[in-house]
Amino acid sequence: MFGLTVRFEVRPDTADAFDALVAQTVPLIAEREPGTLIYTTHRVAGDPNARLFYELYRDRDAFEEHENQPHVHHFVAGRQALLTGPPRIEFITFTAGTGVPVATDA
Repeated sequence: MFGLTVRFEVRPDTADAFDALVAQTVPLIAEREPGTLIYTTHRVAGDPNARLFYELYRDRDAFEEHENQPHVHHFVAGRQALLTGPPRIEFITFTAGTGVPVATDA
């Protein structure tokens, strides 16, 4: 599996627009990306302008497929004016957990 977290700092005057853009994008990810195992978005307690995404993919190829989707390109283009700066991305290695779908080769 291949994963990452992404932290966004949203401008206070654009938080609602960012959340609306996310709400448009996430259903398309769920519908069109079988290699995306988990894609969750969160608000950060105590920091109303922060958003944290947790993403888990079947493998690096599934992540690359995600990055090349038209709905992801739309999200990336649309978010630029809504943020205070570039997102903080951390690539992670899954080690253990519950509720994680197991990818099969079948």
